[in-house]
Amino acid sequence: MSATTIEFNKTNLDFELENQSEVRHWIMGLVKDEGMKIDHISYIFCSDKYLLKLNEQYLNHDTYTDVITFDYSEKEGFIYGEIYISLDRVKANAKKFKTTFEHELHRVMIHGVMHLIGYNDKTSKQQSAMRTLEDQYLALLEL
Repeated sequence: MSATTIEFNKTNLDFELENQSEVRHWIMGLVKDEGMKIDHISYIFCSDKYLLKLNEQYLNHDTYTDVITFDYSEKEGFIYGEIYISLDRVKANAKKFKTTFEHELHRVMIHGVMHLIGYNDKTSKQQSAMRTLEDQYLALLEL
C-alpha cells in the first residue's frame, strides 16, 4: 500500500464528496501539523441505519451518531483507520446548528481524524478542546 492514502467511499448512497483533492490536502496538512503521518484513512459515507448497526455491534450503543472511528494504527506516528460518517446525522446536525451541510460534514471528517491522532471527547473538557481544534482546522479549509 502506498503512503498517504485517503479514500472516500460510500454505502448504498448517491453521494460524491466535492473538492476531494482540496479536502485530501487539508487533511494531510492538519495531520502533519499534529506531528503525525498518514498511512491510510478510509472515509465511508453511510446512512443512520448503517451506522446504528455498527454502533450496536462494535460499541454496544443503541443510539444514532454522526461518526464512528476505527483505529487500526500499528506504527508509532502513523495514522491508519476507517471513519464512518452518517450523512443523515450530518444533515440533521447542520440544520440544528444552523450551518451548511458541507461545513458540518468537514467538521465530522476532521473529528474522526482527531480521534485517529489520539484525541478523546469523553469528558466535557476534552469535548471543548476538540471543538476548539475543529474550529481552528476548519478555518484553514478554503474551498
